[in-house]
Parts: sequence; structure tokens; C-alpha cells
Amino acid sequence: MIHFSINKSYFLQALNTTKRAISHKNAIPVLSTVKIDVTTEGITLTGSNGQISIENFIATKEENAGLLVTSPGAILLEATFFINVVSSLPDVTLDFKEIEKNQIVLTSGKSEITLKGKDAEQYPRLQDMQAENPLVLETKVLKDVINETAFAASLQESRPILTGVHLVLSDHQSLKTVATDSHRLSQRKLSLEKASDNFDVVIPSRSLREFSAVFTDDIETVEIFFANNQILFRSDNISFYTRLLEGNYPDTDRLIPSEFNTVISFNRDHLRSAMERARILSNATQNGTVKLEVTNGVVSAHVNSPEVGQVHEELDSLSVTGEDLTISFNPTYLIDALKAIDSDQVTISFISAVRPFTLVPAEDQGEFIQLITPVRTN
Repeated sequence: MIHFSINKSYFLQALNTTKRAISHKNAIPVLSTVKIDVTTEGITLTGSNGQISIENFIATKEENAGLLVTSPGAILLEATFFINVVSSLPDVTLDFKEIEKNQIVLTSGKSEITLKGKDAEQYPRLQDMQAENPLVLETKVLKDVINETAFAASLQESRPILTGVHLVLSDHQSLKTVATDSHRLSQRKLSLEKASDNFDVVIPSRSLREFSAVFTDDIETVEIFFANNQILFRSDNISFYTRLLEGNYPDTDRLIPSEFNTVISFNRDHLRSAMERARILSNATQNGTVKLEVTNGVVSAHVNSPEVGQVHEELDSLSVTGEDLTISFNPTYLIDALKAIDSDQVTISFISAVRPFTLVPAEDQGEFIQLITPVRTN
């Protein structure tokens, strides 16, 4: 019969992290619960939605947890309900005690709340992973790569493979990360300090966004393990499992052009502000586009909405080389691309009005490239 006491806010933080893997609308009812597994070493909290699983370990030796385990055991509790109850408790600490099979009482200050749980044996077992020879990455580096690429993945389930981010390690040290929804593409390359086994996987972009939320900046490094159709990200206390997408990711290398006819450099923030203004009116137009014109070295943006009005704005460019051009595109794609770039200056390169154009940060041109497909207008 479980019995432990713990610092309430520490417990709540760990529960909320675990809850990121739990969906309260799951077709499998047991997956709306959190599994609480108590041993003399500490507490393991487990949550899963079938796609993502999170194990969060609170060690008895963790000073900030104030964890005292009197008696071990395991139980399932409805996650959202239990977390709401814990957050409402009045005192700094809480006492968690199983009073009869799958029934617990929470005591905090003068408050005493009894809850019914379920048998922990009902919970599906997580896949065992061969925890050897991991790829070790700095958490910040991995989160930066996700931030630079995952936004470009598709939200449409009609082509499931494009809802993922393609990660390829070649030559044991060259990591390439790509996402595309077929209208835009973002690709980041980096060289790892330490050699690792080559791999080629597609990870759901939703899983990667959850990874970024779960692995906070105080977690310095993360170990990565691969198994059949699954990947595990692991730190000292958190194990984050996600299924991989099956199928072949399209060959995106052939999409990236190398020769251009018009090249423009901008201050990133100035260009983004101009696109934000243009987007307000473009949202009211039928095709939702902004038209960019390059004439005799002058760059301007235009939106014409018969219902709402017009935008005509000369853009501050830092340099313009090559041919005159008129091209239309979705300004949201350009705004998203600019958000993902850390550099103060960006270079945009065009081939023609109907071919995709590229966007790169001024100082990192070979390693980070984005591609946006124009919209054909009358």
C-alpha cells in the first residue's frame, strides 16, 4: 500500500510535465490516467497518448523534492482531475496514502481528499529500448534545430510523412534536419562534435514540439536512442518516447537551387514588420498573397484587397543585385521563416516569378536554408 509525502509544488511541476503526453480524449480510457509507481528509490510518473510517452522520475535523494517514501506500490489516477486536486491543496507538503486497494487519501494542512484510482497492471508497458551507444546532444542545440525546422512540417494528414521532420546523420557526424509541407521547406545542417552511428528517421513534428516544452533549458544534454519505429530522448530524470513515422521522406536536396537571377539583403526585423503589415490586408484577399516588385534596385510590397483597401510600401533593402522581378507569395510563410532565423540580416534569392525562392541568414548561408514556393496570380 503506497505511502509517501512530498513537496507539493515540486510534485505538481513533475505531474504537469508528464501530463504533456496525456490526452483526456483518448479512445483507450486507461491512457487518460497518470501512472504513479513508488519505490524506495523514488517515484516514477508515466503518461502516454499512444504516440508520445513520458516517464518522469523523482528521486528520494533530490533535496528540493522533500520526498519521503514510507511504503512502495503503484496506482493509476485520472490525470487532469488528480492534478487539479493537487494544485488546490493548501499546504507546502502533501501526504499520499493508499487506504485500501486503489483508493488513496491526500492530506495537506487541514484538507483531506479521498480519490479512487485504478489497478496499475492495466497500464500498457512501454517498449524496452536498447540503452547503449546513445547519440548525445546539447539540449539547446537540439531545441534550436527543432525551432528552425519543425514549423515547416505539414499539418495535413493526407500525406502523413510530411507531418514529420526528417533527421539524417551521415558520415557519423553530419546531421541534416528537414521539414516541408510542399509549399515551403526548412533545412538545417550541423556537424556533431562526437561521432555516432548513422541514422535516417522521420519524427512527428508534434512530438518534437512537445520535446521542446518538456526538456527545459536547465537540462544540459540529452541522450538519444533508436529502436524499431521508436525513438527515446533521455535526461537524468525524464524519458521521452515517441513513435517514428513510417515511409520514405521525399528527396528534398534536388529542390534547393544553387543559381539565382535576383539577390536581395534585408534587415530581418524591418522586413518582418513590413510583412506583418501586408498580411493584415492580404488576409482579406481571395488568394491571401503579397506581391513583391524589384524595379531598378528599388524593392516594394503591394497588396490589393477590393473589399478592404491597399498596401504599397517601399522596403528598406541593404543590397539588391540582378534582374528586375515581380513575384507573389503567402506572407505568413515569409514571416514564419524570418521568426526561425537568429541573424539580424537575411539574404533572399530569386530565380523567377514561378520558381521557389530561398532565404538564408547573412552569416550562416550553407548551414540553414529555407525555401518558399510563390503563388501564381493573374
